[in-house]
Amino acid sequence: MIHLTWKNRETIKKVKCVHTDAKKYLVHNALTTGKVYDVKNETEEFYYIIDNTGKVGGFYKEYFQDA
Repeated sequence: MIHLTWKNRETIKKVKCVHTDAKKYLVHNALTTGKVYDVKNETEEFYYIIDNTGKVGGFYKEYFQDA
């Protein structure tokens, strides 16, 4: 149940959102192009960040670049 403590965990790295052009999902409500986000966890496909809603969300890595 590691996901319950992600918000309070140490930041792994910072990433910058480069676009919010999603094919299937609405990400423009939770991400802002050009904003830098703290990565709390990372998998092969996803970054888990604290998004604009203030909660931890998982997003495809294609929306980000290293800051």
